[in-house]
Amino acid sequence: MGVALAQRFAAVNSWFEQAEEASGLPLRRILREGPEEKLRLTEILQPALLTVEIGVWLALRELAEVRVVASLGHSLGEYAALVAAGALAPEAAVHLVRRRGFYMQEAVPAGLGGMSAVLGLDAPIVEHHCRNASDDSARVWISNDNCPGQVVISGHLAAIERVTTPLQQAGARRVSPLKVSAPFHCPLMKPVADRLAADLEGVRFAAPAWPVIANFNAAPYPSAGDIRDGLLQQVVAPVRFRESLALLPSLGAVKLLELGPGTVLTGLAKRTVPDRPIFAADNPEKLNDLVREIA
Repeated sequence: MGVALAQRFAAVNSWFEQAEEASGLPLRRILREGPEEKLRLTEILQPALLTVEIGVWLALRELAEVRVVASLGHSLGEYAALVAAGALAPEAAVHLVRRRGFYMQEAVPAGLGGMSAVLGLDAPIVEHHCRNASDDSARVWISNDNCPGQVVISGHLAAIERVTTPLQQAGARRVSPLKVSAPFHCPLMKPVADRLAADLEGVRFAAPAWPVIANFNAAPYPSAGDIRDGLLQQVVAPVRFRESLALLPSLGAVKLLELGPGTVLTGLAKRTVPDRPIFAADNPEKLNDLVREIA
């Protein structure tokens, strides 16, 4: 998708050149040729995803005038939401997420931590069982509250295994291990936050042009000065995406747009704010459809 957009829009191609310089990666070649195993490495996947998401935003802005009342992202996507709002320079964002991905890959030894998706239960019940399954030797936490009935847990594998049966007995339809390289968005990521803090020290943040909803507290950033701490909190705290989506109507959102590869967030939004039309642009053709829908 990113390569196709770069071929079609000069502004997107120029952005890819800037992103490659900022990340030190041949992003267009990796997206075009792979191999997929390389693209799945967190330190490569994060800047690649962010670059495509910003590219979609640039293409949309060229095709249509959109009155944005708020933006938000899921984990990595929060950086794209900040870039779109003018709060963070895109080159700085790509550099940061390359470092973020590298730190995440190194944070927890392989085989120690993991993540599982819990389907069919809401966050309070999952949190209760996570507390009961945690002890001094192994702990598990909620890492993503995605939408009603979909929660992700993260932590030590031993604790995740302990909590699986109680969650199933409580009514979970499925507790499925995720293929991830580390237990993201939980206190085990504190070494990542500590290392990322040094990279964030030299980054300038501006007042966003519209409210940007932070992952860690599901509330708009009060000021530019709060963004640095919010991005650090995001590393170790759960992504409160369900609450963030539920806030959008009160901010005046009439239609919701998902910009980037895939339609996962569209599915989460349909379950959380079903009374708002939701459109996704996960390829150049759908971008054209999206523009017609919001015209």
